[in-house]
Amino acid sequence: MALDHYDVVIVGGGPAGSSCAWRLCRAGLNVVVCDRAVFPRDKVCAGWITPQVIADLALDLDEYGARRTLQAITGFRVGVMGRPGTVSVRYGRPVSYGIRRCEFDDYLLRRSGAVLELGAPVRSIVRQQGKWVIDDTAAAPILVGAGGHWCPVARLLNPRADRGPVVAAQETEFQIAKEDASAFTTAGDMPELYFSRDFDGYGWIFRKQDHVNIGVGSFDSRACAAATRAFVAELQERGILPRRLLDEARWRGHAYLVSRPRSRIVSADGVLLVGDAAGLAYPQSGEGIRPAIESGLLAAEVIIESAADYSRERLATYDARLTSRFGDGRDGSSWSSRLLPGSAVAHVGAQLLKLPWFVRHVVLNRWFLRADEMALAA
Repeated sequence: MALDHYDVVIVGGGPAGSSCAWRLCRAGLNVVVCDRAVFPRDKVCAGWITPQVIADLALDLDEYGARRTLQAITGFRVGVMGRPGTVSVRYGRPVSYGIRRCEFDDYLLRRSGAVLELGAPVRSIVRQQGKWVIDDTAAAPILVGAGGHWCPVARLLNPRADRGPVVAAQETEFQIAKEDASAFTTAGDMPELYFSRDFDGYGWIFRKQDHVNIGVGSFDSRACAAATRAFVAELQERGILPRRLLDEARWRGHAYLVSRPRSRIVSADGVLLVGDAAGLAYPQSGEGIRPAIESGLLAAEVIIESAADYSRERLATYDARLTSRFGDGRDGSSWSSRLLPGSAVAHVGAQLLKLPWFVRHVVLNRWFLRADEMALAA
């Protein structure tokens, strides 16, 4: 079989890989993206994109939303699992947009301009004469790992088990039949977030036009499945979810690292990791789409500026840019570990989540929307 030569090989076609490919292709580089999935893929995710992401990717919302789900978010409802009452925060304008990952990922990948090699897992990665050779079919002097938490490129750079904090999540997403629409009381523009009592995770219900996404994410992987069952039961008791419509829901589990503390090597001679492969999800919210896209764009800029010098020393500028953007990884794994002593988390945290000011300015603006962080494009 003939070996095809490229300027860059990217393993993983999600938001990190496709954003990196898009920027590289715009600069005139010849890029191939390899992914085991066939797109559009079945990808379950709460899924929202902020105005900063829209700016960084130069997205035309009218064009994107004409044929795809694009749910404007103008507020949130926040509470604590097992405790009555919520705080509603309204902004009066869209502060984020809900998307379906099966549509969003496919859109970004198709518009990237890269050559696409889809539908087969990467089985072999070897270094030959200064180039990375993938499955004896594609070769390039630089390799970008963008294949998520279990990315083979990430495992190549980090062969030992991860020691950083891992978020485990279980979620489901399904279409709401028209006759059942009134049984779901969550407003499309007001996703609902419910923190666990120990503040090591939270659950959500997010209605995106005619679809709904429900899930739980937690730093306690062993308790995630039980927490999900309890959360669904609570939503049903609150009258937010109909009891009968979840019987056939398909629940998906996945895991990923957060960015603090940083635990993975993300660069080496001729290699960069982006997105979940690099372990960059925000520790406070577990959100990974924006860090994936920003890291993909940062990696692309480093590749472009390197002028084909892909030595470890030259690529170390990528590490510096990640640190500048996402922090140095030394300030704890979750917001509660930085804010409160362990014995006070459940009590004080629950009291704080009753305060509209705290919910708006800290939980939402700072942790979930990252409203004070400008887009890279700015």
